[in-house]
Amino acid sequence: QVQLVESGGGLVQAGVSLRLSCTASGRTFGTNVMAWFRQAPGNEREFVAAIRWPGASTYYPNSVKGRFTISRDNAKNTVDLQMNSLKPEDTAVYFCASRQGSQFYTSRSQYAYWGQGTQVTVSS
Repeated sequence: QVQLVESGGGLVQAGVSLRLSCTASGRTFGTNVMAWFRQAPGNEREFVAAIRWPGASTYYPNSVKGRFTISRDNAKNTVDLQMNSLKPEDTAVYFCASRQGSQFYTSRSQYAYWGQGTQVTVSS
């Protein structure tokens, strides 16, 4: 079992930056992929970023590529999402997710463990 807890959400204005953090506990060892998803009201949960360990390879969809950066600190068991140049359409609940194995997947069904989510609201 892996437990994930997100933090760092809030209300910000368009154009600014925000950094989310996810702290993992439990069975965090071994090859795995940590990811961030987001879900706006009435929308499907959307893949935002992923990072693999070992190796720290990353993967982003075009919608956030160049604005969002995912990173991890294995010593602290944390995964961060740095979000720059935020837009009102980035408003959503952001979730941290984890899966064993090395493949990047953008489907939520491929991730076994989830945090409770943190709200990010970007005003125009």
